[in-house]
Amino acid sequence: MKPGPTQQIQSLDRGLLLLETIASARRPVSLADLTPVLGIDRSSVFRLANTLKQRGFLAQMPGSKHYVLGSAIWRLADLFQFDNVLLQLAQEHVNALAAETGETTHLAIREGRQAMLIEQRLTTQAVGVAGSSESCVPLHCTSVGKALIADFDHERLAGLFGGKHLSKLTKRTITTLAELAQECEETRKRGFAVDDEEQHEGVRCVAAPIRDASGQIVGAIGVSAPTARLPRESIKKAGAKVAAAALEIGRELGNRG
Repeated sequence: MKPGPTQQIQSLDRGLLLLETIASARRPVSLADLTPVLGIDRSSVFRLANTLKQRGFLAQMPGSKHYVLGSAIWRLADLFQFDNVLLQLAQEHVNALAAETGETTHLAIREGRQAMLIEQRLTTQAVGVAGSSESCVPLHCTSVGKALIADFDHERLAGLFGGKHLSKLTKRTITTLAELAQECEETRKRGFAVDDEEQHEGVRCVAAPIRDASGQIVGAIGVSAPTARLPRESIKKAGAKVAAAALEIGRELGNRG
């Protein structure tokens, strides 16, 4: 007989919801604001908030009873390195994808206007795509890069790239924000991004966005192969594999979408 789902600790769940509510408000929040969100009486909300305040996770504005996030939150944030956590959770899936495809496999996060490669597994093929000697690659012309910005619309892309033309690396490189916005929309629809000889001629890549518990894109996983081994008619099949790997990693991060 399979065990049933683990029951939540209600008070802990409410405390975390309280923190999330204050964080997303981006302003001081009163007990009156918190009470309807938690769905419990005001005195219970006060006890939760006071406990979090005593632990340093909440603070109150001077001369006010309104709450903001406390110093303990920022202290934990300073100790936290997401790329290390993502790498630990994704390691098994990166290895499995590399073994399944036999091609060079990448794991990346976004750093400003670039994708930072935090892990690579090189192909076992005699001829294949060598691992990048660079730790960062462009967002606009790589599959991991385009996967990382899949949720961006034209306005957000303009804010990121400054409205300038994008660098052209091959004859197939996207060079305008309008084209890139369309590519982001296509990535969202199919669930994976494609680099069709846009960074390097003779190389084709596919990658999928990794989403956390909130649904935000926090990483990307992809494979790169010579065009002879990844012809256009095989892109959909390869894309399904990276999308499945990204979904599994997302589940490790708490995503249930």
